[in-house]
Amino acid sequence: MQHLATCCSTNNLSLNTEKTKEVIVNYRKTKGCTNSPVHINGTEVERVFSFKLLSVHISEDLSWTLNTSYLVKKVYQRLYLLRRIRKDHLSPQILTNFYCCTIESVLTNCVTVWYSGSNVADRKALQKVVKNAQRTIGAHLPAIGDIHHQHCVHRAHSIIRDSFHLNHTHTTILEEIQEHPC
Repeated sequence: MQHLATCCSTNNLSLNTEKTKEVIVNYRKTKGCTNSPVHINGTEVERVFSFKLLSVHISEDLSWTLNTSYLVKKVYQRLYLLRRIRKDHLSPQILTNFYCCTIESVLTNCVTVWYSGSNVADRKALQKVVKNAQRTIGAHLPAIGDIHHQHCVHRAHSIIRDSFHLNHTHTTILEEIQEHPC
C-alpha cells in the first residue's frame, strides 16, 4: 500500500483515504478476520463487507445476492411507472420501448460481470421482474439469460476484432478449436 501512496505522490496524485475502502475476499465458512488494518499516509482505511463500483454491488464473498436485491428494488419502482402509463392506453410498442429504456437497461447493467456468478434464486427474482413487466405490457420480452448471452457474444466478437485487446490471443485459440473439433 505504501508503494501505491508513493507512486501517487510522485505523479502529483492524491489518494482520498476517506473514500478508500478495503474488502477482504473470503470464501471460508468462518468469517474471523485476523488481518491487520491497512494504513495510507497514517490514516486507517475502512474495512467494509461490500461496496458499490459503477452501480454494481460487490460483496466480500463475491456472491451477487446483494447486487440482485438492489436491482430488483430499483426496478420495482420503475415497474410502478410502467403500470401507471399503461392506464393511458398506450400501444404495447410504446410500453415496450419504455420498458427497454427504463427497466431493462437497469437489469442488464454490467450483466456480463455478475450474471454468470449469480445463483438460481437471484436469477428467478430477476426473471420474475421481467414476467411482471411482460404481463403489464401484454407483449413478449426477452429473458435475462438470453440478454446475458447476447451481451457475452457481442463482447466476444469485439475482442476477436480488436487485435490489441489483452484477451485477443485467447479468442483466436478458441476460434481454432471451434473450426477443428476433435
